[in-house]
Amino acid sequence: MGPGGGLKQPQCHEARICMWKYLDVHSMDLIDKAQTTDELKRVLAELFQLQGWESDPRAAILLDLYFYTVQFSREHNFTREQSSAFFAIVKDTHEACVETPLPNVEECYRYFTELLFCHAVRRPPFSIDLFSQEQLALMSDYVVNTYFRHFKLYKYAFTPQVRLDISLSYVGMPEPTAELAGELAESVVVPVPPAQEEEADSGTTAPGESPRAPLREYISAQLCQELAQLRLEVEERLRASEEQFNTKLALLEKVPNSPKGGGRGHRK
Repeated sequence: MGPGGGLKQPQCHEARICMWKYLDVHSMDLIDKAQTTDELKRVLAELFQLQGWESDPRAAILLDLYFYTVQFSREHNFTREQSSAFFAIVKDTHEACVETPLPNVEECYRYFTELLFCHAVRRPPFSIDLFSQEQLALMSDYVVNTYFRHFKLYKYAFTPQVRLDISLSYVGMPEPTAELAGELAESVVVPVPPAQEEEADSGTTAPGESPRAPLREYISAQLCQELAQLRLEVEERLRASEEQFNTKLALLEKVPNSPKGGGRGHRK
C-alpha cells in the first residue's frame, strides 16, 4: 500500500533475456551437487535467504516453487543455461503477480509468454534461441497447470489485504460532529436489540433517547443495503473473471504442441 492509501496498479513489464539472472554458474554447481530433496531445498534456501521456511509460510511456498522448478528442469534434461533461464522466468512471473493486490492475471500471463519467446527466437541482443519449440510447449503447460491455476492463492498469500473505507455525506445536512460520528459507527457495528426495534415500529421514543436515533437507523439500513449490493457486484466480477481465465486455460490446453519452426534443441 503506497502513501496516502493508494494501491499500486498492475504494470506491463518488458521481457528481457534473464539467463544467469538469479542462478549463476556457481549457484548451478551447488544445485547440481545436491542429489536428495533435503539437500536441494537446503541449497535453495541458502541462495535466496529462505532459512526460516519451516516456520514462515511465505518462505515455504517460495521454496516449494523454486524446488519444483529445478526438478522440472532436471526431469527434462535442461542444460545449465536453460535451467537458469527457466528459473528466472518463473521467478519474474511470480514477482509480477505479487507486486499488487489488484487483479493482474492477464498482464502476468502476457509477460510470461513474452519471456518464453525472448529465449526461443534468435534476434540478438533482444532475444536468443535457447529453447526449442517442444521445450516451449512443455514449459508453458507446466507453468499454466502449476502456477496460473493457483494464481489467486499466490496473490492471497503474498499481497496485503485491501480494506474498503466508506465515507458518506448528504446534501443539505450539516457535517456530523465527532460525537455523532461515533454514534453512527456504533449503530452500524452493534445490532439493534429487539426491544428497541419494537419501540421503533410503534413510533415511540424511549426516554432519554437521542432525537437523531431515527436518522442513525435510516443511515444504518441504507449503508447495509449499499454494502450488500457492492458485495454482490464484486462477487459477480470475480466470478466473471475466473470464468474468463478458465476459458483461456481450456483454449491453451486444446492447442496442439506440434513444432512450428526451426528452434534449436539443447545447447551446451
